[in-house]
Amino acid sequence: MISFAPDTGVWLLATPHTSYALRVDETGAPCHLAWGPRLTLAEAEELAVPRPASTSSFEGRSPVGEELPVDGGTRYGPPSLQVRFADGSRAFEWQPTGHRVDEGELELAFRDRLYPLHVALHYRVRGDTDVIERWTVVRNAGEEPVTLLRADSAAWTLPPLRDYRLSHVTGQWSAESQLRRGRLPYGETVLTSRRGITSHHANPWVMLDSGEATEEHGRVWSAALAWSGSWRITAQRTPDGRAGLTAGVGHDGTNVPLSPGEEFTSPPLMGLCSDGGFGAASRAWHSYTLGHVLPHPDELAPVLYNSWEATGFDVDEVGQKALAERAAELGVELYVVDDGWFGARRSDRAGLGDWTPAPDRFPEGLAPLVETVHRLGMSFGLWVEPEMVNPDSELYRRHPDWVLHFTDRPRSELRNQLVLNFARRDVADWAYDWLTRLVGDHGIDFLKWDMNRAFSEAGWPDRQDGADRLGPQYVRNLYDVVDRLRADHPALRIESCSGGGGRVDLGILSRTDQAWASDNTDAADRMWIQHGYGQVYPARTMGSWVTDVPNQLTGRTVPLRFRFHVAMAGALGIGGDLTRWSEEELREGAALVAQYKKVRPLVQHGRLDRLSPPCDDAVSVVQYTAADASETLLLAHRRLTRHGAPDLPIRLRGLTPSARYREARTGAVHHAGVLGEYGFHLDLPPGDWSSTAVHLVRESE
Repeated sequence: MISFAPDTGVWLLATPHTSYALRVDETGAPCHLAWGPRLTLAEAEELAVPRPASTSSFEGRSPVGEELPVDGGTRYGPPSLQVRFADGSRAFEWQPTGHRVDEGELELAFRDRLYPLHVALHYRVRGDTDVIERWTVVRNAGEEPVTLLRADSAAWTLPPLRDYRLSHVTGQWSAESQLRRGRLPYGETVLTSRRGITSHHANPWVMLDSGEATEEHGRVWSAALAWSGSWRITAQRTPDGRAGLTAGVGHDGTNVPLSPGEEFTSPPLMGLCSDGGFGAASRAWHSYTLGHVLPHPDELAPVLYNSWEATGFDVDEVGQKALAERAAELGVELYVVDDGWFGARRSDRAGLGDWTPAPDRFPEGLAPLVETVHRLGMSFGLWVEPEMVNPDSELYRRHPDWVLHFTDRPRSELRNQLVLNFARRDVADWAYDWLTRLVGDHGIDFLKWDMNRAFSEAGWPDRQDGADRLGPQYVRNLYDVVDRLRADHPALRIESCSGGGGRVDLGILSRTDQAWASDNTDAADRMWIQHGYGQVYPARTMGSWVTDVPNQLTGRTVPLRFRFHVAMAGALGIGGDLTRWSEEELREGAALVAQYKKVRPLVQHGRLDRLSPPCDDAVSVVQYTAADASETLLLAHRRLTRHGAPDLPIRLRGLTPSARYREARTGAVHHAGVLGEYGFHLDLPPGDWSSTAVHLVRESE
């Protein structure tokens, strides 16, 4: 998987379908050679022949093409590593000091030629994925402090192409994961979060192609950062026809202090080169996430019920038991009590931080409710927001210094709350202590871990360098609390939530089981949100609810069947007020839950094909297929009916050639060749907001 040519200094990393080649050049700098189709070592060496240097004295080194561009010499592109030493000097000069190869991992070690600063570039390849993992370790081996003005995880270089297109997502609260595709402009394009969290407004992944890739065809290069705090990705396109990107923690204006003997390890930045268009790229990311990121990838996410939209803050034992009875009858497997169960929490103005059951609402604590839920055959889950505090709380009155703040500056409130400083070990330990007691004492099976506001006044007055240390240390302590909690309670499962989809990334998914994609549960809007989410993250991780109409956020009314079919594209949940559902709605809902359970393995572990993207007046179709192609599921949705619009057949993908597939509902049999080459007519019900789920099972020989 990793080979080396000593004569030319070329390293070659091989994945199942791609190669990645680099070398250390004559100046000691690690330089990129190739990233694409498979190469032999001899072929990679041919690429190491130096290109003629630019004849212009205005150019310097190419802004792309190094494995970790540094600030120094005649480099004028965005640096991945930018250093300020104690004497005020800047720049970094590469001096190789060795390498290490160990079971698919390559480490290239360097130091600065003058200062005792060490840098190690790490690469990892695996035998079952084309995703390459990269990260960087920077160590201060001297006796003076060093400041990392920028410390990215890695830089990726694309081959010269005639054009470049950038794909990414943008959004905001309740409108996350809106897919954007457009020509990569010349110069630098920066995607970032300055909010202390992954953010609703962007997500730390990008895809690049020549502008010719489609859902099914073309080569796509992509990268994703495994980090749950502020981050920055800079993609650049140079006038000489090159493109690349660099990514890492923090945003503009943030520093990472390194004391003597201290080291900084960046989060992994994963890269993928894939053929087969955007669909193949997505499937490769899904497979990687299921195989190497999620803690329990083989499990099936349960059908859950969440009480929030039914009750708001009006939570008590009697009402929750009544909802639990209805949920169990519907076929729900996990019952989750949302906000409002603790302290003086009667609105969002008070109570955050006081994590004990409200005695007027739960006179005997949570135990009777938990016992009822378990008796009904469901697991029990609870909403928590450990990183937040209301100023109107006992916790804040005891520890006003525990929040992010600057001395003598205002403490800006959003949602009437402040952010606890998880970078402080005492705050993180406090959160771990009450969480592990809460879970252990009550037999809680599931936590919905929320985080409902961005950072502001992100200071740490107790530390001289606190404002600079806060960002990375906050995230690392957050990860540590979750890791310790799960070690204490191996059966505990956790959902990541941040006001909806504000904290979705490969870092948080490596220690949680699913994510709440958006607070917007309107099925019509969710089609676009889920389309963007699934570009990188698998359906197994995507919490999707069926809620009441008119929708609380949009006021839109769509049929129950349509709402279910949209939510069935992920980890199905229900969030309506079941005490108000009619008997007909309960029967229809129970039937759709039962249908979902039959096809759930396909959705959560199968191959995703986006046969037709979301649109206003045409049919949107996603297909999920078993790994062995033994069965497949179509989920189809039509928002609006346009008179005279053609009824086009849908061509399926990934079926066994020459096999026959039987529709589970109607018994009709179809040849795979016809389904794939000539298409399948969906037979949608007439009218607006129509939908269907078609389950096809391969017949035995």
